[in-house]
Amino acid sequence: MFQSLWRSLACEVSGLAAARAVADVARFHRIQASPGFRQAAEWVHERLAQGGLEPRILAFPADRTTTFWGAASFQEWEAGEATLHLIEPLDEARKLADYRGLPLSLIARSLSFEGEAEVVVLEKGEEPVEYEGLDLCGKVILAQGNVQRLHDLAVVRRGAVGLLYDGMMEVEPVRPAWSLPDAVQYTSFWWQGQEPRGFGFAITPREGERLRRLAREHALRVRAHVDARLYDGALEVVEAAIPGVTGEEVILVAHLCHPQPSANDNGSGVAALLEAARALCALIARGDLTPPRRTIRFLWVPEMTGSFAYLAAHEQCIPRMVAGLNLDMVGQDQERCGGSLLFEQPPDALANFTGALLARLRECFLSEARTHGGVGGYPLFRYADTPFSGGSDHYVFSDPSVGVPMPMVIQWPDRFYHTSADTPDQVDPQMLERVGCLAAVYAYWLAQAGEAEARWLVREVSARFRQQVIATAQTAVTRADEENGPGRESLQARLEYQVGRHQEALVSVQRLAPVIVSRWRAEDAEFARAECARVTDLLPDRRCPPAPEVEGAEMVPRCRFRGPVQTAVAVARQDEAGRDRWWNLAQRVRKVCRALPVLAEYWADGHRNVAEIAVLVRQETGHEATALLVEHFSMLADLGLVDVR
Repeated sequence: MFQSLWRSLACEVSGLAAARAVADVARFHRIQASPGFRQAAEWVHERLAQGGLEPRILAFPADRTTTFWGAASFQEWEAGEATLHLIEPLDEARKLADYRGLPLSLIARSLSFEGEAEVVVLEKGEEPVEYEGLDLCGKVILAQGNVQRLHDLAVVRRGAVGLLYDGMMEVEPVRPAWSLPDAVQYTSFWWQGQEPRGFGFAITPREGERLRRLAREHALRVRAHVDARLYDGALEVVEAAIPGVTGEEVILVAHLCHPQPSANDNGSGVAALLEAARALCALIARGDLTPPRRTIRFLWVPEMTGSFAYLAAHEQCIPRMVAGLNLDMVGQDQERCGGSLLFEQPPDALANFTGALLARLRECFLSEARTHGGVGGYPLFRYADTPFSGGSDHYVFSDPSVGVPMPMVIQWPDRFYHTSADTPDQVDPQMLERVGCLAAVYAYWLAQAGEAEARWLVREVSARFRQQVIATAQTAVTRADEENGPGRESLQARLEYQVGRHQEALVSVQRLAPVIVSRWRAEDAEFARAECARVTDLLPDRRCPPAPEVEGAEMVPRCRFRGPVQTAVAVARQDEAGRDRWWNLAQRVRKVCRALPVLAEYWADGHRNVAEIAVLVRQETGHEATALLVEHFSMLADLGLVDVR
């Protein structure tokens, strides 16, 4: 079914060409809504045109008033020069940062400043208690916390003029503390309203530690020069298409933004998508492939903002988008960067066929070596199928209110993620070639799929579901002797949940062709019931823990805007206490599961109450979070972002 298509594309896609494209993209300082991003978009446009496509650049307003559904736009930013010098103590005077040499050293969206300031040293600087007794008016703070939080506490509330950031986010297990002492962390301000604005610089942890030691014995003073501005401008989306003969579309997305160099994140996704588009176009032009039935549309976007903007401007097209794929951070050299190639599944609230299709393609074509005896094959790289976690453009398309099935291919973790060390030499041409081929096969197969392919896909989805059921039952039996292991009731609830999600996935195949799935739905549900009965005697008669009784859990939330809920602007308009409440909630959520709020919002359809949503989230993530979700939805209602009844 896929072999000839894969062979054709494998001969056309070039990992070396994609690696050169990564190096080209990495030259641009690609901050969303900036001249550097525009230059990168124009470069992508030129490369697509050279490859035989007919691209266009779509411009959307970058200002303070435009919204894309519930996502607020923001002004364009341009920086000219920016330097930071340590001037006291005099015998330690030196340049600490220079935008011209390392654009990432200026915190993105910093504004102009000219002057000198005393430096006040903090640790993280994220909690008000750290500021007690400090006079920050007219001063700069040195801290390692979240720069948005630092700006709020130090600049907005206490009159500081700017920030000096020397932090480095830990990425376990590949980037423990102090493992990149000479790299600079990518940081950015996101201005949300009329709050006082300022500037900031980022320095290496080694330089930060040097300043901290110096500050124990001497007063620190810096001179900052920043030439930068915000203005009403534009943010761009690059679009290209291989036209089909029906009105339906398959969507492939990669985000084009991030600071220079950001090679793996996401120069690699940009390049892999370029190579997939070029290869398909070339094969069709030569007659090696027939023109697709459905249009294959390629998008290079400012991450998430661009997806919101594009979808909001093309709402009439959304029902015709049968499926998609997001390529983010796909090209890392695993030996250097430490990650695995991950195939992130769709969220359970939008269960669909794409995860099964992607898994089959991976199994078919990414086995590169044979055993010593010549029996069987296996890949020479790390990989995994993982549940939905969001954090990239697929999370916009995957929101049930949008409803476009879109898994993601990504490599994670990454030792050099969001740092100045994310350079082109961290990228593997062979990995770019693998992913470029995979994306092209996925897109073209879906673009051509008719009734025969849909019938095969129904069977594929069914087969994988049955494997899942057997694995779930066997895991329950394996853990039966554990103190908190699953009992009969727990297994039954788990399988009932999986049946419900599977039935939605079967129905989703009808996006491709009007196949009948009722028999498969009935037979697979019966299979799950039979498997549950088969192991019942092996499980303890242990009841599920009762759902906690939380005041407010009966409220029924419904999101007011299409697409994922966006809180930043509304939170920024809160008073200090309100902003602190949101910060504290975010920290508590982070300790449990970062994806909790998004997954819960996906389930909030205006019919389920929070208690019911919490049960679904627990099945999806394994975390009981009823109290957190009641608080979350209550606070969203206070912001006017959800309606509750």
